[in-house]
Amino acid sequence: MKYVFKYVFQEIMAIRKLSEQNTRKLTRVGGTSLSVTIPVDIVRKLGWKERQKVIVKKAGPGISVKDWKK
Repeated sequence: MKYVFKYVFQEIMAIRKLSEQNTRKLTRVGGTSLSVTIPVDIVRKLGWKERQKVIVKKAGPGISVKDWKK
């Protein structure tokens, strides 16, 4: 019984997370900057690492984030 409850609870939590997975908030960092987090599954698919440099550009009504190449 204990294992069944744990499994059902994990399934409910997973469904909630998947529906909100790509919704993020802007967070103030310091006085004049804002940050946004990138979902870890996207970072893993791109092969990016922590503290890696990226290029952020305005692209139409949104933004583009690309890997920084020397």
